[in-house]
Amino acid sequence: MSFLKEEIKVIKQKDPAIKSSIEVLLYPCFWAVLNHRIAHRLYKKKKYFLARLISQLSRSLTGIEIHPGAKIGRGFFIDHGMGVVIGETCEIGNNVLLYQGVTLGGTGKDTGKRHPTIGNNVMIGSGAKVLGPIKVGNNVKIGSGSVVLKDVPDNVTAVGVPARWSNKYEKNSSMAHPSDTIDQLKVPDILQDEIDALKKKVDELEQKITDREFDNTSVELKKAE
Repeated sequence: MSFLKEEIKVIKQKDPAIKSSIEVLLYPCFWAVLNHRIAHRLYKKKKYFLARLISQLSRSLTGIEIHPGAKIGRGFFIDHGMGVVIGETCEIGNNVLLYQGVTLGGTGKDTGKRHPTIGNNVMIGSGAKVLGPIKVGNNVKIGSGSVVLKDVPDNVTAVGVPARWSNKYEKNSSMAHPSDTIDQLKVPDILQDEIDALKKKVDELEQKITDREFDNTSVELKKAE
């Protein structure tokens, strides 16, 4: 019952479309997480076939594929959820929000730890791919469609292919945790920031050249006199 109460609370907090508690039963995320909790317990008891059977039935029902070996914290929510894939050695912290089409996957046939570790209070936008045994820090926002291939520090927004990051938005945000903003749109334009920085540098260099030429011209005029 505590699980049900917690899931109802999380879904109501994360999805403004929900109108009543009973609607939780219609959310794919609810059934995916519930089935995963059961499958994960069986997996830890080394009842691998039964665990995988439950996870595959859940995948067919919800469109969300979570390997029973994955470790998932509290307050986890997947909005819509279709096409989400979470690998076997993935570890997910508390209060994490995923949108549809997210992949937390591996990069090949490596053994051992081969999937991402996601920190607390993380939001991952629709279609994002986080690949390999990398670490995503706490309070991180990953923009929609981004591909993350290396460790991401705390308190940044990662965007792009491959993803790069900035803490520009978080410094100006009134929300403590990206997973609480439920906002995929307010992300920094890191490429434009870099272009602006380069343009500023070019302008400074051009000004220095102009000043140097002016000084040289002044010296030549004085010599001519």
